[in-house]
Amino acid sequence: MEKPIIVAKEPALVTLEPGFFAWCSCGRSTNQPFCDGSHNGTKFTPVLFKLAEKQDAWLCQCKQSKNPPYCDGAHKSL
Repeated sequence: MEKPIIVAKEPALVTLEPGFFAWCSCGRSTNQPFCDGSHNGTKFTPVLFKLAEKQDAWLCQCKQSKNPPYCDGAHKSL
């Protein structure tokens, strides 16, 4: 079974404007924590999400979160 690449054992704090986003679920993107299409040819697909207003968000970089794209602390057990 293919597993995602652990990019970092900490979340990324990002300030996001309203709009649509694609979070990288495979860990291959060079634009972490966002998707750049590097998942092509794998079983992974990006997690799409939309924000209605500007906000800060802690996005998962260990790719183990049960609440993607948001960090749930799963990196603490790695």
